[in-house]
Amino acid sequence: MQKLLIVDDSPEIRKQLKWGLGKEYRILLAESVDEALKFFKQHSPRVVTLDLGLPPDIDGATEGLRCLQSMLQQAPATKIIVLSGNEDHANALAAVSSGAYDYYHKPIDLDELKIILSRAFHLASLEDENHRLQISASLDQSNGYSGIFGQCPQMQQVFAMIKKVASIDVPILILGESGTGKEVVARAIHNRGIRKDGNVVAINCGAIPENLLESELFGHEKGAFTGAQNRVQGKVEYAEGGTLFLDEIGEMAPLLQVKLLRFLQEKVIQRVGGRDDISVDTRIVAATNVDIQNSIKSGKFREDLYYRIGVITIDLPPLRDRGEDIELLANIFLRRFGQEFGQKVRGYSSAAIEWLRTYQWPGNVRELENKVKRAVVMAESPIIEPCDLGFEEKQAAAEMTESHAKQKPQNVTVFNGEFDLTGVTLKEGRRQVERVLLKHALEQAQGNILKAAEELAVSRPTFYDLLKKHGLHPGQ
Repeated sequence: MQKLLIVDDSPEIRKQLKWGLGKEYRILLAESVDEALKFFKQHSPRVVTLDLGLPPDIDGATEGLRCLQSMLQQAPATKIIVLSGNEDHANALAAVSSGAYDYYHKPIDLDELKIILSRAFHLASLEDENHRLQISASLDQSNGYSGIFGQCPQMQQVFAMIKKVASIDVPILILGESGTGKEVVARAIHNRGIRKDGNVVAINCGAIPENLLESELFGHEKGAFTGAQNRVQGKVEYAEGGTLFLDEIGEMAPLLQVKLLRFLQEKVIQRVGGRDDISVDTRIVAATNVDIQNSIKSGKFREDLYYRIGVITIDLPPLRDRGEDIELLANIFLRRFGQEFGQKVRGYSSAAIEWLRTYQWPGNVRELENKVKRAVVMAESPIIEPCDLGFEEKQAAAEMTESHAKQKPQNVTVFNGEFDLTGVTLKEGRRQVERVLLKHALEQAQGNILKAAEELAVSRPTFYDLLKKHGLHPGQ
């Protein structure tokens, strides 16, 4: 049975909660900070309800906030729900800013509190599972997967392929959209293979002009062209005994494709401006995000070269098809950047999780990594919200653009003409829409804050903040 720690100096409230919640949870009761911290250390509950007015400061919040901060220092992932009176709204918001999961105004409605507790325990269990998956993925990393994480079936197939082909010294072609981690996979293959003591030399065939790429790959002799004042070795020679990673090989010019094919067939090169054959022993791992079969059909890519570099082909799935891996990776990046930047971030709000799950991720893992890094830097609280990830602004801009594209030459009105979007700025349009949605949700929920917040898929604290922002009250 899940443990719930109830911290409250009121015997009546402790009795009420123990009676109302005792069948669903193992209840731990504390009436002071010292007693609460003692139980917290002994039993490690995942969820806590906390009254801010604890002795000796029963009319203030200093003891409650001290208890909150101490618990979060010991276990940052704990879901702490602050119970406060209506007059303690400012202190409750301060508690949320300090890391509390949510707050609830007394008097207590057990049915409403049960919903909040159920969600808190559910989120805690998801985070525990993600942590377990991270440990599992970290074991993969220690076995030579070099930072590749994933539990979905597609990634398990990728791991199996890496394990199989790493020790077999044949060329490999990695296919996948931009940002899926093709170079990371190439390095994992190298690290597990017989050439792991050699260098991994990477070159982006699509980022270097055609007239320079040949020299970059094969090197040049002194005087080979204007500015060639010395003999220079190319990337192929630097990869002697190791692995040459040819990224975006689908962008390589046809003439260079011929020279690369000769090297793959004969294992010798000639520097630009040179005549001597130079033997090089290196493994080729190539990658591309283009449809290689279409490139062959259109004559942009040589079919004989494809058969040389694609003895083994590994397909990397796009992030949008990896299911729960999205949340797993988001949590890994959150911990990594939190430690790197010294930021005390604990997790994602339910709204942010929903965005992570439903967004299409055109930039794949690279885009997710960048968004989480942005969020860690920009977040003003320990819980990451959609706006920290850059989602809400993007959504609003897209919706407004679509609206203007489709609108007819007449006023656009919504909810019986309550607002008008004609000629307004994006900021003002969002403000109008937000205010009307809040009022509409309150009307539908008949003033019930919890139900109204659920209708808009935001937390109760967020809903209260929005009401304050627009000068609204629950009774409106």
